[in-house]
Amino acid sequence: MEEKVQYKKSDFYYDLPEELIAQTPATPRDSSRLLVYDRKNGKIENKIFRDVLDYLQKGDVLVVNNTKVIPARMFALTEHGGVVEVLLLKRYDLTTWEVLMRPGKKGKIGVKMKVNDELSFTVKEITESGERVVEFSYDGVFEDVLSKVGTMPLPPYIKEKLADQSRYNTVYSKVDGSAAAPTAGLHFTPDLLEKIKEKGVEIAEVLLHVGLGTFRPVSEEIITDHKMHSEYFEIQADAAEKINRAKAEGRRVIAVGTTSVRTLESVANERGMVEPKSGNTEIFLYPPYKMKCVDGLITNFHLPESTLIMLVACLTGREEILDVYKYAVGDRYRFFSFGDAMLVL
Repeated sequence: MEEKVQYKKSDFYYDLPEELIAQTPATPRDSSRLLVYDRKNGKIENKIFRDVLDYLQKGDVLVVNNTKVIPARMFALTEHGGVVEVLLLKRYDLTTWEVLMRPGKKGKIGVKMKVNDELSFTVKEITESGERVVEFSYDGVFEDVLSKVGTMPLPPYIKEKLADQSRYNTVYSKVDGSAAAPTAGLHFTPDLLEKIKEKGVEIAEVLLHVGLGTFRPVSEEIITDHKMHSEYFEIQADAAEKINRAKAEGRRVIAVGTTSVRTLESVANERGMVEPKSGNTEIFLYPPYKMKCVDGLITNFHLPESTLIMLVACLTGREEILDVYKYAVGDRYRFFSFGDAMLVL
């Protein structure tokens, strides 16, 4: 039982030694560690990620987010020679993007900046939250130009340069648009996914473009005062059909990552059924919310006081997840985006 409902962000704090923050991904992908937590009996098991196969059952539906991280970080020169960092956040149309600009004071409306000979932009407006809306000028295909000038926007806690850019995308990534990876999926290999399918597990693909709001701390002390960032999602008819058939037949729906959870719970009805839909979601999941669609979760270890650990606590309970995290710290699991994984069943 949860002891109270009006949670503060400090209720989700845990102490994490800095050396446990993973700086590089495990090689191969499925060789990272896996902490398995059984909610029914509170049992913890220490495994390797590829052992997830042993915990999936025939008839389970594994829901993955097929978004693809774009090289969204670039640098531009102002007309007066200043350097500005630009992070692509959200695409409005072929030429218009919402971006995060540092330092923001250089991004006044009407200012023109040059990234390279092929790419420049003009600042068109400033949003309520201080982001800039810019219009790009370029020849050819934007994605091709971006691939030459942009780099992967790694989280601020990763200090090492990523040697292989593809390691910040899942092997099943398809749809360009994310500024951050759905990191729970980084552990899967094509071979492991094939074995999972051979066992009779269905794979359902959904889409949620992960924004940099993922890394924004909860600024309000009372968590219900926190405003969640908006992210674009899609659930296609075939994925909805797989999920709904499983729910109707009492089979498990297991989400890969908090982004898949947010997508499903954004549209699920009281019976856990979902509908084909696209749009933007600002759903914020925290205890005592009870999942409607999701029966299990594969996820990484998240930042203290983050919206992500609050989401996981909806499955486990607040005290339980903090106990699990305390165990993971003591057992030297690797944390955050390139860290180890956890399976909650």
